[in-house]
Amino acid sequence: MNLSKKKILATKALKVGKERIVFLQSRLNEIKEAITKQDIRDLINDKAIIVKNIKGRKKNTKKKGKKSIGNIRKKVNKRKKEYVIMTRKLRKYLSEIKKQEKIEKEEVKNIRKKIRNRIFKDKAHLVNYIKKLK
Repeated sequence: MNLSKKKILATKALKVGKERIVFLQSRLNEIKEAITKQDIRDLINDKAIIVKNIKGRKKNTKKKGKKSIGNIRKKVNKRKKEYVIMTRKLRKYLSEIKKQEKIEKEEVKNIRKKIRNRIFKDKAHLVNYIKKLK
């Protein structure tokens, strides 16, 4: 007997997955005669159709433990953060000077390249360099 349509009807009536619905072998004839969702609900109340419990994903979540970050990754991340902080600070200062029109656009481009290449160690170093340009 092909009861796949009845199984689909049961899934829609109960709002559960197809795998969770089980028909009792002894009462297949009654299930075959069911036409509406209400018939299916009545069969569930009579224990002719059983709904399995949810299995869950306990094993998968246990496997996904937090991996520790190695020392090298920490060092790289720290260096990167320092670089980002310094470049933002220097670029902000450079943009302020550019607004005041103390240096030309081409010089600004060159200085930005040097900031990116980490030539300036700090803001004082950059200020010194700009004074030498003038």
